[in-house]
Amino acid sequence: MILNTTHYNAEHKQIISDLIGRPFSLVQKLRMKGIGSKRMIIDEVSPNMKSLMNKVSDINYANIELRPKGIVIRINKGLKNFTWVIPYYQLVLYKTNGSSIHAQGRFVHFRNSKTFKENKKFFDKLLDLKVRYDLTYTMPTDI
Repeated sequence: MILNTTHYNAEHKQIISDLIGRPFSLVQKLRMKGIGSKRMIIDEVSPNMKSLMNKVSDINYANIELRPKGIVIRINKGLKNFTWVIPYYQLVLYKTNGSSIHAQGRFVHFRNSKTFKENKKFFDKLLDLKVRYDLTYTMPTDI
């Protein structure tokens, strides 16, 4: 789900909390050594997300925030902000010359740049949280 979060909207905040949980508490953030990525350069997006990108040759940036049951990708387009809410059960990550995040029939590919390399620990943390989430909802195999 993509929301226009340029201006504060309590309804958007409630939708995000319902889908992927409330933000981590301060103590949890400190224990995890941060829950947000540094801003990364968007290299490519799916055709159904082209409207969120700058029309001119400006660089598009995004950052990722971890939540208990998913992630939030915040995309900046000029003076507007868009938030893509992705629950862990829909999240798929690919590491090909940078990194790609796929969900809900959309994708964002981040450029393999200096800022992307600085986020390696963040992506390790993201994968760890996704695996933990998936393990809590595994189906029994001994039928």
